[in-house]
Amino acid sequence: MLALQPVDTVPHAFRPDPVTQEEAAAMFRAVLNLFGKWEVTDEQAATLLDMPVRSYRRWKAEGAGRVSRDGAARLSNLMGIHKALRIIFSEAQRGYAWIKAGNAAFAGASALDVMLGGELTDIMRVRRYLDAERGAW
Repeated sequence: MLALQPVDTVPHAFRPDPVTQEEAAAMFRAVLNLFGKWEVTDEQAATLLDMPVRSYRRWKAEGAGRVSRDGAARLSNLMGIHKALRIIFSEAQRGYAWIKAGNAAFAGASALDVMLGGELTDIMRVRRYLDAERGAW
């Protein structure tokens, strides 16, 4: 006869595994393509990634160097923005154009303008807005 066993019902804290350098390099390559679709300048891209323009151009030409924790978070949030836009807009081009369009949610500024504030939280603000618009999950 089987005995009943207690079931652990206490939720455990979620701790995602850290992003590996290989994963960060893959995200960097994807973000390079995304920046092309968004038509951002090298200067704007460097601001979004919080790195000197010269370093950005070297990474763009030669591949990503060591990506910091902050850099991985920026890349991850940019990919999240891209995902949300692909879910919201059935036509990819509309999503790419949205990034530069004025938006009442940002007091008339574009999402790109908000993100060019340069802080990780600026990128996260756009991602949170889009996640809320698409229904988060």
